[in-house]
Amino acid sequence: MPRLSVEQLVRPLRPRDPHEENRVASALELFTDLCFVVAVSQAAEALHHTITNGHAASGAVHFAMAFFAIFWTWLNFTWFGSAYDDDGLAYRLLTILQVLGALVLAAGIPRMFDDDFSLSVAGYVIMRVALVTQWWRVSRGDPVHRTTARRYAAGIVGVQGAWVAYLWVPHSVGVLVFFLLVCCELLVPAWAERAGITPWHPHHIVERYSLFFIIVLGEVILSSTVAIQTAIDEGQAAGHLVGLIAGGIPLVFGLWWLYFSREDTDVMLGRSITLNMIWGFGHYFVFASAAAVGAGLAVRVDHYAHHSASAGLLTAGSLTVPTAVLVASIYVFHVSQHDRSPLVVGAFATAVVVVLLGTVTPVPE
Repeated sequence: MPRLSVEQLVRPLRPRDPHEENRVASALELFTDLCFVVAVSQAAEALHHTITNGHAASGAVHFAMAFFAIFWTWLNFTWFGSAYDDDGLAYRLLTILQVLGALVLAAGIPRMFDDDFSLSVAGYVIMRVALVTQWWRVSRGDPVHRTTARRYAAGIVGVQGAWVAYLWVPHSVGVLVFFLLVCCELLVPAWAERAGITPWHPHHIVERYSLFFIIVLGEVILSSTVAIQTAIDEGQAAGHLVGLIAGGIPLVFGLWWLYFSREDTDVMLGRSITLNMIWGFGHYFVFASAAAVGAGLAVRVDHYAHHSASAGLLTAGSLTVPTAVLVASIYVFHVSQHDRSPLVVGAFATAVVVVLLGTVTPVPE
């Protein structure tokens, strides 16, 4: 059996053709997405239990923090792969390392809701080591984007060091420091891409985001189904659960329909990297609110089964608020790229208001 040299494992990475025809998500990318959704599921489940236990405000803040960690590492992997995925041995091994980091991050998410970030930061470090190695390979294999690659590597290392130091930040200022570090993360690609825009593939990026949205909606259905099954097994609130199912299924279907009513590839072509970054980063609100809808449906099951320490109005808001945020986010970061006519703006605005008003009804779902 031939021996693999270090040079073979870390050979330089060449850029992909951003105009490559028939570019679709690879099997490795789909597998990696499924591993990231394990973390999404953990975050939604932790939010569900935190609200059920009567700590909705704290749960919402910790969910936002946990989901950013998931989303940002997924985003970095996705855009890098669009530009440089050569499906070689080194690329696959480093991707597996990122998957391992994602699973460690997922294991640490329940602890994040108790202000223990140690395991999640460890997972983050593993993923960042893999990504920095990939950018180092790009710096050797793509002379045109060498400065960009080095900026990415340096920026990631610097911010990652700050995340490790975050473990010793006092809890009293933990949330503030967390969001300051989020700003630092957002500045890294903005700074790096100024030296040269990486050759990502528009259709591939749009497909990757669409597939992740579908997977997150699948997690919504799964978490809701498990909660309903548990309540039925306990003989609780069967009549109310029929109404919840009757409302929840078209809700998820409608959200899917809204998102896939437009296709963003054409609008991404020929516009500034700043606008495309806003599109890419803004999907945090789309994905996070979609996952929170699943948590909200599960909270409503607990409400009907009399397992919730939160008031009925609060449990209603746990479903209506993320739904309204998702509808608004789909418009701002997706539909508005195609149609900003008063009719469409009015339709989405009306939908958001009606959903929020549903909070004070007996059956918001």
